[in-house]
Amino acid sequence: MALLARGASVTMLDAGLELEKDKADAVRRIAGKKPERWTPQDLAAIHGEMHAGAKGIPLKRLFGSDFPYRETAELIPWQSHGADLQPSLALGGLSNVWGAAMLPHRDRDIRDWPITHEDLAPHYQAVTEFTSLAAGNDDLKEWFPTHCREPQVLRLSGQAEILLKNLEAHREPLRNRGWRFGRARVAVRAQDGPRGPGCIYCRECMSGCPYGCIYNSADTVREMQANPRFHYQRDVIVTKLQEEKDQIVISGFERKTRKPLTFNAGRAYLAAGVIPTAQILLRSQSVYDRPVLLRDSQYFLFPLLLARRKRHVQAEQLYTLSQLFIELDQPQLSAHTVHLQLYTYSDIIGEAVRKTLGPLKVLAPQLEDRMVIVQGYIHSAESSSIAMTLRRNGEKDFLELAARKNPATRPTVKRVVNELLKNVLRLGGAVLPPMLQMAEPGRGFHNGASFPMRKDPAELETDILGRPRGWSRLHVVDASSLPSVPATTITFSVMANAHRIGWQTSTSESL
Repeated sequence: MALLARGASVTMLDAGLELEKDKADAVRRIAGKKPERWTPQDLAAIHGEMHAGAKGIPLKRLFGSDFPYRETAELIPWQSHGADLQPSLALGGLSNVWGAAMLPHRDRDIRDWPITHEDLAPHYQAVTEFTSLAAGNDDLKEWFPTHCREPQVLRLSGQAEILLKNLEAHREPLRNRGWRFGRARVAVRAQDGPRGPGCIYCRECMSGCPYGCIYNSADTVREMQANPRFHYQRDVIVTKLQEEKDQIVISGFERKTRKPLTFNAGRAYLAAGVIPTAQILLRSQSVYDRPVLLRDSQYFLFPLLLARRKRHVQAEQLYTLSQLFIELDQPQLSAHTVHLQLYTYSDIIGEAVRKTLGPLKVLAPQLEDRMVIVQGYIHSAESSSIAMTLRRNGEKDFLELAARKNPATRPTVKRVVNELLKNVLRLGGAVLPPMLQMAEPGRGFHNGASFPMRKDPAELETDILGRPRGWSRLHVVDASSLPSVPATTITFSVMANAHRIGWQTSTSESL
């Protein structure tokens, strides 16, 4: 978007897997009706096989399809040991299945970055121009500007209203404890606009929005295709880059036929996702058997049982992404901001409750009326990490991922849970620590910093324009080039940083 806005001609190389035609047709049929006219067959077509269980919610699919994760083991070989993350070869990548949470980073959480919040501010705003942003006018703005000209507002669920009223009734003592809270910031179209209809609270966010209200970067790619200076080429798997005097040579193959492909460009911007980007960069520099460290923001979750029951949540019209954010800034908890996302009732949460109760599932309706799920993240400095190593396998190679535990992680998370326990009356609900779940490194998909930006980059690091040391025409613009991973949602800052690099490096030459 930044390159096109600056007048450049851009070719985008992408594997470009998409939703199966029968699924896409089913979604179009459903989107042509109002939710009250949906049939059980309609819902079955978009729910697929994604089921929650006593251990929580599985890897998210889109309309029941696993296409965002397909073909990676075959086309970009990788193996994992104790890490739980996935690359994507889909058009739109993991934005097909993300939670749409959008917070900028605070300067206090990016002190190790060579850029500041001020450097990113105009690019945060540029991003919200095409993603939309639903946000509230609340205390979150004190730490996190919206960076949006006209943020929209989503209607809260009944459970979220109860919880927010409890918090607001104790606003001052919570502020004094380093709490800030408010409506979740999500990249959702809340009102009708040029890009489509606004949210109608159909409850299907976790399966996929039939009306396209949740931002997906695939939609932006399709919009850019109307620009004569933009060319999209799908079915390309990039394997290697080589920089020559006046150009960069991009090597790869055609996804379906495996036919070798070569492209020449004035500059290349690499945004393949942390696993493929590591493969491409390490292979291009012939760096084998030497690990690079992928930083992760630890993902954890636990239930909160409201003291006050909100009846009939199973029939409520609502959106089912995160409803509220709580941000904690207490030095005794963490040296960095802790980020909590609160989810109220959804069909997936209801299914998990029923399976957890087993033979006592007759009690499920009462628990569902009170159950809120708290999903948390902490800074990568206090989280486990993942060593990524390119290994040879005969004439081919693969990327090996191995988790590296951080002894500070579990104590930090326990302190966060205890802070909520100390404020049960102010929350208006009981936290259930025995049900705390700590995900394996990578599972929250908030990871990066494997080729971190530095003012003076060392080997396998990048400069403030994302250029690996020794390169002048290659820019790493995905999460790989972030210096660390703050707890406060990763995607917004990745997009803003990519926009910043594109804006600052644009020329009139073809790219």
